[in-house]
Amino acid sequence: MATDTVSAVSTGKKTTGLQQAKLFRIYNHYRLVISLMLVGLLFVDPVNFDTSFRLLDYYQFGVVGYLALNSFVALTMLAGFKLKPRHITLSILLDILVMHGLLFTSTGITNGLANLVIISVAAGNILNPSRMGTFYAALAAICSLSISGWAVLTLNAPGDDIVRAGSLGILYFAAAFILQNISRRMMRSDALATSRAQSLAELEQINQQIIQRMRTGILVLDRYGQVRLANAAAEELLFGTSTDTSIPATRSRTLPQPLKLGLEAWLKNPERRTEPFQPASTSPLLQANFTQLDQERGDQILVFIEDMSKVTQQAQQMKLASLGRLTAGIAHEIRNPLGAISHAAQLMEESPHIDASDLQMLDIIRRHSRRVNGIVENVLTLSRRRQANADLVDLACWLKEFRGDFLQTQESTSPPTKVTLEIESEVPEARFDKSQIEQVLVNLCDNGLRYSQQQSGERKIELRAGATADGERAYVDVRDFGPGVDTDSSHSIFEPFYTTDKGGTGLGLYLARELCEANQAHLSLVEDDQPGCCFRITFAHPGRMI
Repeated sequence: MATDTVSAVSTGKKTTGLQQAKLFRIYNHYRLVISLMLVGLLFVDPVNFDTSFRLLDYYQFGVVGYLALNSFVALTMLAGFKLKPRHITLSILLDILVMHGLLFTSTGITNGLANLVIISVAAGNILNPSRMGTFYAALAAICSLSISGWAVLTLNAPGDDIVRAGSLGILYFAAAFILQNISRRMMRSDALATSRAQSLAELEQINQQIIQRMRTGILVLDRYGQVRLANAAAEELLFGTSTDTSIPATRSRTLPQPLKLGLEAWLKNPERRTEPFQPASTSPLLQANFTQLDQERGDQILVFIEDMSKVTQQAQQMKLASLGRLTAGIAHEIRNPLGAISHAAQLMEESPHIDASDLQMLDIIRRHSRRVNGIVENVLTLSRRRQANADLVDLACWLKEFRGDFLQTQESTSPPTKVTLEIESEVPEARFDKSQIEQVLVNLCDNGLRYSQQQSGERKIELRAGATADGERAYVDVRDFGPGVDTDSSHSIFEPFYTTDKGGTGLGLYLARELCEANQAHLSLVEDDQPGCCFRITFAHPGRMI
């Protein structure tokens, strides 16, 4: 509580000026109305003024001057003049003196204008609840007593005027003390409320910044799947776009179909966990978790979107650790018999009495021995994979170097190899391990050249670099001109040991995706109407990779 009070005092100093300006503006409107009424009364009954007023000319001059003064103050405030505490103090002092001047030139302390002095003293204590407020009351009391005393001594006025002046003085001080106490409490309460409101606003802004910068996607939906609120991560994961992180994203659009189906399934059975999904073929695998924001109404649903690539990366690390221990134990047991089989086949080939059918059998043994040895090599490579050493890379320049180096390794091929490279005008930088991604691209290019030659007789592929829809992540496409991938095989081509090539091991694409996941990139098959097939490597945001 003490901390809140100190904070309230510091905040109160900043807000007092604004409060005083608002209150003084209201008080000046009151003064302007009063002065207009006093000027209007001059034209109501001028005969009585001549007989009862002590100094009518001075009274009329004072009323007109008071109206001019209040009009001038109103105009300056309307023009945007910034009030200072001394201006308010001077205005209250002038009000007290002008009112008593009007009392002196009119009928004395018995005039109803004496009641207006109480309002001026009260306003002074509200606008400035300090010792100056007590001074206003003292000045008003002295002026009232002076006018009454002068009237009794010089004009033979009744002594009741002094009693009346004393009563008014008591009212001045009572109003000052009461309003000072009330005003101080109100100012402290208002300052404390302002301080807490400011703290809440700052906390809300901090929470908003945290939510916007979280890598977990956060959505607020209605029961029909309309997006009410989405942070930047959700926009990026679901829609491939990003928004300004300083403001929450609100988009009047529907959810991707897989997530909408998951929402409908969750609404029917909230205890059921939804299956991972992909918003698009090139998107990473996502996991959605639903919960209701309002348990009673249930009209708003909070959704957490998790990128499963990080979870998959951790699972793959555990899997590879187990695989490494397994392969270290069995590689020796497999390779020794395999080597003996291969060596025996070579010895049999050297025999002068071997016939053609036996040579055919030996060729089968030799080919399958090489295939088994390739499988063992791939498994060992997968299990011994080192941790990615990612660097920030200018993708356009790096791809040009890769294309040149790759073509040098293909100089002796027949027919000649053709690799077309297309780079968009603005390609973001990417963060990855050059050696690992180069291994992935070499694998994809070799596969593409082989299938292109099988289909068209030409060894040609296309490389294309560009930016995703949000303009913040880079991607590389490898397109061949082969027969393509049918719909049934498209969901299985990244599984280990799955292959459509009789001589393949089925670990190439699996190993390529594993290396991409190690670099927080995503390898996917692009489904379009173009000939052949296209594999896309979508890199992580260069500034958000962990």
